[in-house]
Amino acid sequence: MKTLVALSFLLVTYFLYGFYLNQFDTSIVPRQISAAHSSNYYDYKGVLNVHTDLSAGSATPSFVITSAKLASLDFLIFTDLNLFNMPTSFESYHGNLLVMSAGKYSYLDSRIMYYSINQESIGDSFGEAQVKMADLLSQKTGASKDSLSILAHPYKAGFSWNGDFPTGLDGFELWNLKSLSNRAWEYSKLSTIWSLLIYPFNPRLSFLRLYSEPTDEIALLDKLSLQRKIVVYAGAEASARAIPLANYFIKFPSYKRSFEIMSNHVLLKSELTGSFNGDRSKIFNALKQGNFYLAMDILGDPKGFVATIEDDKQTYLMGSEIKLKKGMQLKVRLPAVPKDFFEIIILKDGQDVGRINEPEAIFPITSPGVYRIQVRVTSMLPMPDAKKWFTWIYTNPFYVTP
Repeated sequence: MKTLVALSFLLVTYFLYGFYLNQFDTSIVPRQISAAHSSNYYDYKGVLNVHTDLSAGSATPSFVITSAKLASLDFLIFTDLNLFNMPTSFESYHGNLLVMSAGKYSYLDSRIMYYSINQESIGDSFGEAQVKMADLLSQKTGASKDSLSILAHPYKAGFSWNGDFPTGLDGFELWNLKSLSNRAWEYSKLSTIWSLLIYPFNPRLSFLRLYSEPTDEIALLDKLSLQRKIVVYAGAEASARAIPLANYFIKFPSYKRSFEIMSNHVLLKSELTGSFNGDRSKIFNALKQGNFYLAMDILGDPKGFVATIEDDKQTYLMGSEIKLKKGMQLKVRLPAVPKDFFEIIILKDGQDVGRINEPEAIFPITSPGVYRIQVRVTSMLPMPDAKKWFTWIYTNPFYVTP
C-alpha cells in the first residue's frame, strides 16, 4: 500500500511539474505569425543532412517533405547515406518548399555530403564513389564550381576527420544535432535522461537544456579560415530513429521537431520566384559561397537578421572576399531586441574584438582579416536548471584582404 501511495505521489508530482514546464517559453524574441525579411535581403531557411527510409531514416521522402512544410522551411536537401544512382524525382518545388536531392557518403572514417547541381553521380558503387571523392577532395579550393562537398560532424565519435583538411572540401558542419546530443550524453547521462522525461511537456526546452557550444568546430573554423575560404553549415542529422528497436513505431524526435531546432538562413538579393531551376541555382550558390548564417531557431525566429560589410560604393554579404578600403564598416542588425541579456560579438581572426549590447552595431574595418559574428543570449531555465548562455546566431566569415 505504501509503495502504491509513493508511486501515485511521484506520478502526480511529475505531471504537475510537467504542467509548470509546459508554460515555459524558450523564445527570446516575440513570436510572430510571419516574420519580415530584412530591408535589403530575402531570408530563406532550410536544412541539410536529412535521411529517409531509402537509407538510414524512418520515413518516406514524401512524409519528410510534409514535415518540412509543417516546419515552415523554404528549402530541404536530402542526404541519404551511401545511396548510389540517387533518385532525383523529388527535386522540384513541393508547394512553397524547394527540395534538392544530395547524398552522404562514407569516406575513410568520415561522412561527406555531396551535391551536384548538374545531377552528376558520385559513382555506381562504393569503389567508384571512393575514387571520385578522392579526386574531388584533392582539387584546389573553389575548383569545382558545380558541386558542393561538406564534411559532416567532423568531431563525432567514430566519424572524426584525421589529418589535414582537404582543399577540395567546401566546408563542414559547425552544428550537428546528433553530435550535440551525443556530447550531452557523454557529459551527463542523468541530465540527458531528464531531458527525455520532460520532452512530452516541452520539447523545445528538452533540446535546449542539452545544448553546449561546438568549441572544437569553432577552433577548426578559426584555424582553417586563416588559410583559405571555408564555409560552415548546420546539419539536422534528421532520421527520426533516436530510439533503438522502436524507430519504426516511434519516430523520435520527429522530422518536424528536428527541422525546428536549427537551420541555415540563406540571404539573397532577389527573392525566390517559384521557378525551380533558377531558385535552385540561387540556393546552391549561396550555400557554396557562404552567403548565410546559422541559427538556433528554438531560441526565436532570426528572420530579419543581417550582417554586411559596406564601403562607400558596395555592400558585401557574409562569405564574401573583400579588398580593404578606407571607411569600410561591418554592420549588424538583429530582427528584434531579445527579452534576455544578449551581446553581439565581433571576432577577427578568431579573437574577440568587440561586444555590443544593442540591436544594431557598426564596427570599423581598419585592417585585413577574417571577420565573423556570434550573437549570444542568456536565458533563465526552469528548475532544476539555472541561467545559461546560448549562441543564437553564427555567421559565415567575411574575408578582408590587403
